[in-house]
Amino acid sequence: MTRSAVTQSGSSLPAVPAAGSAVDKRESRIRAMFGNIAPRYDLLNHLLSLNIDRWWRARTTRLVPPVLDGSPLLDVCTGTGDLALAYDRAAKGTLPIIGTDFCRPMLERAEKKSRTRQADQRICFLEADTQRLPFADDQFQLVTVAFGLRNVTDTDKGIAEMVRVTRPGGRVAILEFSKPRSFFFGGMYRFYFRTILPRVGQMVSKSKDQAYDYLPKSVMEFPDGEALLARLQAHGLTETKLYPMTFGIATLYVGTKPWNTDG
Repeated sequence: MTRSAVTQSGSSLPAVPAAGSAVDKRESRIRAMFGNIAPRYDLLNHLLSLNIDRWWRARTTRLVPPVLDGSPLLDVCTGTGDLALAYDRAAKGTLPIIGTDFCRPMLERAEKKSRTRQADQRICFLEADTQRLPFADDQFQLVTVAFGLRNVTDTDKGIAEMVRVTRPGGRVAILEFSKPRSFFFGGMYRFYFRTILPRVGQMVSKSKDQAYDYLPKSVMEFPDGEALLARLQAHGLTETKLYPMTFGIATLYVGTKPWNTDG
């Protein structure tokens, strides 16, 4: 899909008021923070998740497979493009895919990976804010995001935009960190997440913005489980489901945009 294949249009869904945030998620701060850690972002993702993040994305493509009808997919907050590339593999290179992110250094790495894997003729990466997507209504069969929605300043604006650009009958899929409920495993996870992960992440990334202190704080504050599913329902999605992964460390949330969006 070329950059001129879709055009800007206004949002058609009301936004749910955003909850108050104790974590600084100003666009300028998030953009700068991810720009600074972009060179080692993939290394740390795989290292700190023990490579399980690859399996989470692969499972997402199996639980929410693409429809091989030639219609496009959109991956927002695409970062270095891992989920967009996973969907390209799942579609066997037969579908146009757009990945958007508002952090140019992350997109540069996504574009390099796409060229290396000879997918750059099918995947187009665009610099765009998820809260203001530059696409017309009802464009995409599937709109996805992996580990990026919690970084959007206004969660509900992000969801509203994802729903807006999804075609009726299409799906929205959100893969995000969540909080394990098990007493034993949850306790170990919280210790690792709050104590070990920030130290290792900071040591390797040398982040000027303490990005790996931000990570656990943003996850612990962000709604998960039924609370996030309720957000999707409030934005009009139906047939909503959630799929916990790896004892609830991550969860996939899926909803369908109904054919009749009036009323």
